[in-house]
Amino acid sequence: MVVWILLAVALTALVLWAYFTAQRLNRLHIRTDAALAALQATLDRRAAVVAALLPEVRALAGAAEEVPLVHGGVDRRMALERDLSQALAPLELPPQLIDAEVRVQLAHRFYNDAVADTRALRLRPLVRTFRLGGTAPLPEFFEYRA
Repeated sequence: MVVWILLAVALTALVLWAYFTAQRLNRLHIRTDAALAALQATLDRRAAVVAALLPEVRALAGAAEEVPLVHGGVDRRMALERDLSQALAPLELPPQLIDAEVRVQLAHRFYNDAVADTRALRLRPLVRTFRLGGTAPLPEFFEYRA
């Protein structure tokens, strides 16, 4: 009888752990998605400011702005943003662009922090064993600096 009670308690604890871990993963994925949307908005804003103020790199800014940021497909946008950043490096930046650049750096940091938290939980052995991450793709880090 005592064995059955201990087994029921252990099973209940396991189910509760799995439920709360899955809920936490869901919140982390929502946070990651929101941070990705914010990062895309700030990158698009920077591209628009670049296109308006610096005609010599307008084509690069337009090309970068046309590529959406989506999970599983950040590589192309990263490459374009890296090219744009390299083109901006030798130029003297106007204050509006400096402000946009600071916002991009903040959004970049928030997004990568959200990705790190999500990946840290998703890659734990028990979380992977019980497939608590569901079918959501594993988020990717975004690095655009050369």
